[in-house]
Amino acid sequence: MTQRWLAALPVYNEAPFVNQVLDEVLKYAPDVLAVNDGSKDATGELLDQRGDIAVLHHDQNRGYGAALKTAFQYAIDEGYEIVVTLDCDGQHQPMRIPRFVSACQNADIVSGSRYLKKYDGDSVPPAQRLFINKQVTKTINDLFHWNLTDTFCGFKAYRTSALAQLQITIEGYAMPLELWAQAAMLEMRIIEIPVPLIYLDESRSFGGALDDGSVRLAYYNQVIEQSIQTMLDRGYQLPSTPPTTSMQRCGECP
Repeated sequence: MTQRWLAALPVYNEAPFVNQVLDEVLKYAPDVLAVNDGSKDATGELLDQRGDIAVLHHDQNRGYGAALKTAFQYAIDEGYEIVVTLDCDGQHQPMRIPRFVSACQNADIVSGSRYLKKYDGDSVPPAQRLFINKQVTKTINDLFHWNLTDTFCGFKAYRTSALAQLQITIEGYAMPLELWAQAAMLEMRIIEIPVPLIYLDESRSFGGALDDGSVRLAYYNQVIEQSIQTMLDRGYQLPSTPPTTSMQRCGECP
């Protein structure tokens, strides 16, 4: 029986790129959802003009994590078995969507990594973002005995049966950290696969004080600690030994 799967994109103020990106995604995905997270430009109008994708709107900007939560719930409610998430700013290559779907046959979460493999033409990442990613990734690996190489890549595939077990509350950019804590303590199967490193918006704001790197790193560490404590309060335990099958990497994938 053929699995039903969905490509979902959180969208915020992407009017210059949204139609081009969605046209490309439709070449590789049978069903596509765009979640307009309260865009203030023409993004919402452009999405509503399309008849080839599903569109959901937030009345106001709620955050990256909130847009993904909306996409997750839509995928669950509509009976999809897998949902692939990618950004709408051109940094993720839609032609790689089928590989994520294929890898998700053997995993609960398939996570892209921009640091697992070097591709010709890779961007040079902003120094502060790279430093924070490395620090947070090390913390995640130390806590959960994993070997992730990229904590924050938004190009992912999820089994909706796994998403139904999660209770995500973080609505901003720190959402992946809450997700990783829950996934680890629920002993989900994780596969990491490489994707090219493409940065197109180095000046992106993380929101107020979080644009300060030291403030953002401290906040991310706080989110990890709080997420673990929440899971402990629910009766789950931190992994005490390296997992035998739950964390895999596919460094040789094309």
